[in-house]
Amino acid sequence: MAASHRSLAAIALLAACVAAAAQDREQLPIELKAEGGLRFDSQKGVVEYSGVTITQGQIRITADRAVTTAATTGDDFEDSKWQFSGTVRISMPESALASDTAQVRFAGGEVASAVVTGAPATFTQQREGEKSEGRANRIDYDLKRGTVEFTGDAWLKDARTEVTSEALVYSTATQSVISDEPVVITIQPGEGAPEKPKPDT
Repeated sequence: MAASHRSLAAIALLAACVAAAAQDREQLPIELKAEGGLRFDSQKGVVEYSGVTITQGQIRITADRAVTTAATTGDDFEDSKWQFSGTVRISMPESALASDTAQVRFAGGEVASAVVTGAPATFTQQREGEKSEGRANRIDYDLKRGTVEFTGDAWLKDARTEVTSEALVYSTATQSVISDEPVVITIQPGEGAPEKPKPDT
């Protein structure tokens, strides 16, 4: 797995860039816009938004539909769970997630965790001219624990390396990649590799 530590270093940024800014985000306001309006079921205590966009600093969540049991008060994001569906996009500094559905938990006025699912859910990141991308049937992103879990046909790729497995876990605390499932790593030749000697003619 030593090769995967290096080849998947960019995956760290998916969690690290958000975890590092957690303290700053606590001081930022959260803005919710619903282009399609809202519906509130007082008997069930459920609020449904259409064409929703939630923004806090550089973090942005958009979806065709969002449902939560939190009322539209100042305590919305102190402790609430949200279900997003349709075209779901979660963007962060230099990285983004896309999926069909997502479950997001807000705690203490910020995003605490997100579970995105799709066919598949995808991840992309652009940093200093280098692009990393990945996909899985499910991506569990726990900002508090500092872990990113890829489950079900997990695939990760940077400029030279592709890693596939049924499950991959990255820890921002230990900077390690763990998989209890079989792993396949494909490494492409890098630029500047020595040329093969030409045969004598």
